[in-house]
Amino acid sequence: MTTNPDLTIPGTDERAIANRDVLAADTAMGPVTLLVGDLDALTNYYVEGLALTVLSAEGSRTVLGRGSTPIIVLQHDPTLPRGSRRDAGLFHTAILFEDPGALAAAVGSLARLAPRSFVGSSDHLVSEAFYFTDPEGNGIELYLDRPRETWRWQDGQVAMDTIFLDPNAYLGEHLDADRLQTASADPAVVGHVHLQVGDTTTARDFYVDTLGFEATLEMHGALFVSAGGYHHHMAMNTWNSAGAGPRVPALGLGVVDIVVPEEDEIGAIADRLRTRGVQFADDGRTLEVADPWHNRVRVTAPGR
Repeated sequence: MTTNPDLTIPGTDERAIANRDVLAADTAMGPVTLLVGDLDALTNYYVEGLALTVLSAEGSRTVLGRGSTPIIVLQHDPTLPRGSRRDAGLFHTAILFEDPGALAAAVGSLARLAPRSFVGSSDHLVSEAFYFTDPEGNGIELYLDRPRETWRWQDGQVAMDTIFLDPNAYLGEHLDADRLQTASADPAVVGHVHLQVGDTTTARDFYVDTLGFEATLEMHGALFVSAGGYHHHMAMNTWNSAGAGPRVPALGLGVVDIVVPEEDEIGAIADRLRTRGVQFADDGRTLEVADPWHNRVRVTAPGR
């Protein structure tokens, strides 16, 4: 499964080749690291509820995913305080499924374990999505993309909306009891990551002008960005956090991982960061940089 199927914005591949300020079309999201206070409770929520599997567990770090694909990394640090809803940080981690049955099985599994963690569902035109909040307040989106040929673009912006999606009707149509029992076998990936920030102008300067994503939609205090013509790989909003300053150490978001297809892409990002005077670390395997709100972003490439 990929979050970057055939393009719908003509010329995106050509722009990425000709313009080193644009991320490669095959860029994708990696796992999201969460700093957690109760490792056992969070592991149970994601394993027993969301039907993720433990890929590794060493000391204070547990990696969870589907198949061999890591999705959530839990880093235990009980010394950290709980953050404020108004702080910059994570809005939600969005997990992408391949078909309605897989999405319904994940939603049904999580709703069965922790029904009070369900917070809503929406038809976004480009996708169908269900929202939850884990026991430490980290947002989760479980979603399925609509066929790419049905997405509508105008003046370089993708049409998205928030339309009520009846969760019971969706489960009634798509949930299969046998598939619910084998939900952990359904592939899934991190499709996008949505952040809380202090303002979208500064977010655009960092994520578009510096990192190299392309803006796909600006609306209602939010910016959506992607590589390769996807509706969005990342989003930044100010709905709860307008005016927020840099984060202080707290539970919640640890690291957002971005995976680029070639090592040369990391070099191009490093060049842009240097040109703009942004500090970063590159240890020869990964490039790591903090956005203006101290949200940590890590970029890797296969083979690094």
